[in-house]
Amino acid sequence: MDPLAKENSEGHQSIFYLQYRIDPVDHLRQLQAFVNSATRGSLSAAAQLEGVTPAVIGRRLDALEARLGVRLLLRTTRRLSLTFEGQAFLEDCQRLLTDLANAEAAVSLGGIRASGHLKVSAPAGFGRRHVAPLVAAFMDANPGVTVCLDLTDRVVDLVNEGVDCAVRIGEMADSSLASSKLGEMRRVVVASPAYLAARGVPESPGDLAAHNCLSLDRQRGWMLRDTPGGVVSSRKVSGNFECNDGAVLHEWALAGKGLAWRSIWEVGDDLRGGRLVSLLDDYAAPPVGIHAVFPERRHLPLRVRLFIDQLRQTFGDPRYWSGPG
Repeated sequence: MDPLAKENSEGHQSIFYLQYRIDPVDHLRQLQAFVNSATRGSLSAAAQLEGVTPAVIGRRLDALEARLGVRLLLRTTRRLSLTFEGQAFLEDCQRLLTDLANAEAAVSLGGIRASGHLKVSAPAGFGRRHVAPLVAAFMDANPGVTVCLDLTDRVVDLVNEGVDCAVRIGEMADSSLASSKLGEMRRVVVASPAYLAARGVPESPGDLAAHNCLSLDRQRGWMLRDTPGGVVSSRKVSGNFECNDGAVLHEWALAGKGLAWRSIWEVGDDLRGGRLVSLLDDYAAPPVGIHAVFPERRHLPLRVRLFIDQLRQTFGDPRYWSGPG
C-alpha cells in the first residue's frame, strides 16, 4: 500500500492528503506557466519562453485552476485577462518564484560576487531622494558592479533601452513585463502650521473649497474618499497657483502659501519635523504599490536580484517611511 494512504488513528484513510498530493516539480511548473502567461499576455508567448508547446502551458494552467478550485485567467482566442483572484495570486507567485531563484543563486554561486553593469531607471524626484542613496550603498557592497541610474518621469522601454530594472509607483499597465512589489506609498494633504493658523484646518474634503489649493493638475483633481472609509473619487480643487513641478508645490506649502497633495516620500521628513501637518487622513485614498519592473524573470542576473532585494528590504519596511518617533 502507498504509505501516503496509511490509516489514521481513527482507522480512516487520509483522503485529504491523497487528494492534494502533487509532485513539487509539477507544482512549480504550473506556477511558472501561470506567471509567464499572465505577464506575457498569451499561452504562445509563455510556451516560447519555457520551450514547450502552448498546449502544455494550457494543461498546466488547467491543472492549477482545478487544484485551487478557482479561475485565475480568462482565456479567449485573442487575449488573456486576469480574474480578481488571479491578480492577487500573481503577486504572491512572483514573490515566491523570486525568493526561490534567490535561494538557488545563493547556494549555487556560493562565494561568487555580483559583477557587471546594472542600468536602473526611476522617477526623477523619487529616484533622486530614495533610489540614488540605495545605489550608492549597493555599489559599496558590490564593488564589482557598475551602475547607470536614469532618472526620468517618462515610462522607459526596458527592452529597447537596455534597462535591467525600473522602479515605478502606481498601477502596472504593461503586463508583458515581470514585476515585484517593493512596498506601498500613500499621498496626503499637507499645509504649514502658519497657513493653518491663518486660514483654519479643513475637517472634511468639502472644506477644501474655502482653502487655497496648490495644484499639479487641477483637471485630474485630488483623490480622496467622500466619507471616512468611503468611496474614492477625484475632487476638483481651486487656488491661485498651479505648477507642473511637484517640488515647487512642496516648497510653496512649506512657505505657507496653501494646501498641497503630496506623496509621503516627498513630505515625510517635513511631517516628522513639524514643518508640515498632515490633513484629512481619514479621507485619504488607499496606498499605491511601489514596484520593481524588469524584462523577464528567468535567468535574472545576480546583480539585478541583489539590487531588487535591497529595494524591497528598504521600501517594504514601514519604519523607513515613518522614520524615528
